[in-house]
Amino acid sequence: MQLVVARVGRAHGIKGEVTVEVRTDEPELRLGPGAVLATDPASAGPLTIETGRVHSGRLLLRFEGVRDRNAAEALRNTLLIADVDPEQTPEDPDEYYDHQLMDLDVVTADGTEVGRITEISHLPSQDLFIVERSDGTEVLIPFVEEIVTGIDLTEQRVVIDPPPGLIDDRAEVASARDAEDTPGTDA
Repeated sequence: MQLVVARVGRAHGIKGEVTVEVRTDEPELRLGPGAVLATDPASAGPLTIETGRVHSGRLLLRFEGVRDRNAAEALRNTLLIADVDPEQTPEDPDEYYDHQLMDLDVVTADGTEVGRITEISHLPSQDLFIVERSDGTEVLIPFVEEIVTGIDLTEQRVVIDPPPGLIDDRAEVASARDAEDTPGTDA
């Protein structure tokens, strides 16, 4: 199975280094020296990582055969793709690969069916499950501990405890409801 592990950013310096946007929880495993990565577009690769280092909080990589700024800049926006054994799982039991979560059923704690995960969006602040409902509409579920309370890969389901309004349009504003229920108040 092939997984996108990074996206090449701009060139850094004049000796062929590039910044990369890391898209894996295991960069030391996937983006270490000697790793051979497929690319999208395929014509840019395969690329072999020669060196890697962190500079000002950004990962910088140099690939074999890329020796100057122009060659590095030509790789900008290239996706780096690693071959991963589909049976392999992350070391941390609370982490999951995207392919493990795709197509899982999403239900609430009381068993109400919400839908099926069709996509996972990786945003800077958090990941989102894009869940398709039975009527074809989509709902976005933040992949955070407070909402996603359980993942059972054996049962192929994700249990959520959504706040009011996340999966339905029946959210109430408590202050407005309370104001209506309070008799004898004049404005």
